[in-house]
Amino acid sequence: MASRREFAVDANQLDRQVTVAVIEDHEVVIDGVRAWVDRDPGRRVRIVASGADVDEVLAGPGGAADVLLVDLNLRGTLIVDRIASLTGAGHRVVVFSAHSESENVLAVLDAGAEFLEKDESREHCVETIVAAATDRPYVTPTTAGAMIADTRPVRPALSKQELAVLKHWFQGMSKASVGARMGISEATVRQYIDRARTKYAAVGRRASTKDALLARAIQDGLIRPDDITEYRSMANRPES
Repeated sequence: MASRREFAVDANQLDRQVTVAVIEDHEVVIDGVRAWVDRDPGRRVRIVASGADVDEVLAGPGGAADVLLVDLNLRGTLIVDRIASLTGAGHRVVVFSAHSESENVLAVLDAGAEFLEKDESREHCVETIVAAATDRPYVTPTTAGAMIADTRPVRPALSKQELAVLKHWFQGMSKASVGARMGISEATVRQYIDRARTKYAAVGRRASTKDALLARAIQDGLIRPDDITEYRSMANRPES
């Protein structure tokens, strides 16, 4: 798996700009993304590469970008399977697309990527990219709608401690801070998270990433999208 470059502080105090590679086959859309990025008052994001071919972008500076912003429909083909291979290789991926049907959104989330509907990109583009770069959940209205509408069966039985750990973790706390809040060790926090993942995998609903696990929790009514709030870690550490 490719290594990920990490940030020294939390999402509110980035120590450097987030680098992004845009993979999109319409130049006018790339220009739009540049405009959204340029309008961010904090100048938190910088585009380092763009192009219409995934392999060509990754072969250049885009291969080392913190986040890949990828159109789901490239040259007339939906590339959901390719999204899974990108996240599996260690890339942080934000998919943006006009194909916002629930099945597409859920497939992207299951692949371990974020989903951004093109009509809401102007408002949420930069925030979604920064959230992905810092491994922090960010739920857009389209994503929340798809999660809530998901009717796929089988909900695993999570313990009260597992649920409590997940809720704190989803709110932006590092594992160390979750442990401090609950009076348990960071290693125990990791165990609870791993147990939750194992239980979901056992019922055929794998959740290998934080975003996927959050999606499962929302689908099962364990947490509401509105409950996800920004939390500044008491330990002043990035999420791990």
